[in-house]
Amino acid sequence: MRRLIALSPALLLLAGAGPAAAQDPAPTSATPAPTTATPAPTTVPVPAPAPAAGTLGLTLERVNGKAASVLAGDRIRVRGAVTPYVAGQKVVVRFYRGAKKLASRQVTIKPTKSGTSGTFVLGYRTSSAGHVTVRASHRATAQLLTMVAKGQGVDVLPLRARPGSKGLAVRVLQSKLKAFGYVIGQAGVYDGRTARAVLAFRKVTGMARTQDATTDVFRKLARGAGAFKVRFPRQGKHVEADLSLQVLALIRGSKVERIYPISSGKPSTPTILGSYRVYSKTPGTNAKGMVYTSYFHGGYGIHGYADVPTFAASHGCLRTPVPDAISIFRWIAYGDYVDVYR
Repeated sequence: MRRLIALSPALLLLAGAGPAAAQDPAPTSATPAPTTATPAPTTVPVPAPAPAAGTLGLTLERVNGKAASVLAGDRIRVRGAVTPYVAGQKVVVRFYRGAKKLASRQVTIKPTKSGTSGTFVLGYRTSSAGHVTVRASHRATAQLLTMVAKGQGVDVLPLRARPGSKGLAVRVLQSKLKAFGYVIGQAGVYDGRTARAVLAFRKVTGMARTQDATTDVFRKLARGAGAFKVRFPRQGKHVEADLSLQVLALIRGSKVERIYPISSGKPSTPTILGSYRVYSKTPGTNAKGMVYTSYFHGGYGIHGYADVPTFAASHGCLRTPVPDAISIFRWIAYGDYVDVYR
């Protein structure tokens, strides 16, 4: 038989205390439970926009159109165009004669009506003759990159020049005359050949037949006047003599290569009109004082002569100044057309 052993209450208490204490130890110091913290928001810097690329252009106004010429003392207008428009931007406009800087102006770009592009305008005046080049540039900023405009030029013409004078005024005069085909002399010297070029120009433009380059001459040159009007461009290399103007032009097609003053037949011995071909050429000077003659019909010819007044005074031939005779003679070839008209 099993024997039951009775335990006292004290022993029961001791027997139960051990396991209970092992299962539930008494808490020591309080340790807070870990928590998951929410990080503070960070601000990412927004990069500044890159500067924009643009274009800058220049236009010169009040310069007599394509002639791009003014008289000394005249005021020109410089107009600029900028794309895109950015507020607060500036452009520097500079004026040069050769490598010498004449002036510098800073201007603020203003918006156009559309607001997408900008513009600026300024005036400029110089009292000295010569070729003036206008340039403009914009230095890079945080909003707009560097821009440089293509330079624009204008000829500033002197107010007058006369035979015997020298210098820049004469060079400007010669440059404008040469562009039309007038035969000039030594660069920068108002010599006899340049004087005859002025005379021929005056004839073509209907001015008084003198050899002085007055203000009126320069003003007409500034306006682009003085071109010889070719009547027979289809004849290729040919000569045209306009008796109403008393000038002779050596022409290839429609391009005028040279223009000379002449004296044609006087009323009692007029020059024959019409279209002819050169059939004979005589170098040197003959017994009648005709120098280097190119004959185009019968006894009618183109030749140098000692006396070449500003009006019709010959015996029927086309007289040219003796210093021009040889170069004209060499230019003209057998078979070239000679067109004589009024």
